[in-house]
Amino acid sequence: MSALIAEDEIIHEVELVWLEDTDALDYVRQSLDRLPTRRGKPAYHRDGRMVGYALLGPEAKPSRSSGTFRRRVFWLLPHDRDTAPEGLYATGAPAEAVDPRTLAPGSKGRKTGRSEGGPQSPELRELGITLPL
Repeated sequence: MSALIAEDEIIHEVELVWLEDTDALDYVRQSLDRLPTRRGKPAYHRDGRMVGYALLGPEAKPSRSSGTFRRRVFWLLPHDRDTAPEGLYATGAPAEAVDPRTLAPGSKGRKTGRSEGGPQSPELRELGITLPL
């Protein structure tokens, strides 16, 4: 869950790779997965679909016990707002969801009015960005 991701757990991120246009997404779910490599597209074993993932720099060290790396994966489930706009998350968002516009390598992102299904955030209005709800 995003609330459980600490900034020091993602300090070795060097890039976020998006598999979809995030402008069309109000939120993405994020998790820290144990993966065998620092880079490359990870295997995906959840319902729904993977929409992005993080790449780690060479200074990232594997776990001593498992030899794996903790990398962020961004994903959505079939009942999320992008495919079910009037469904469970017509308003509100899952605990692990953040607005993809607030994400950057090494930054865990945050919820916004848009990700919660409410009015646009003041930051977007300030930038003159108008997004449909």
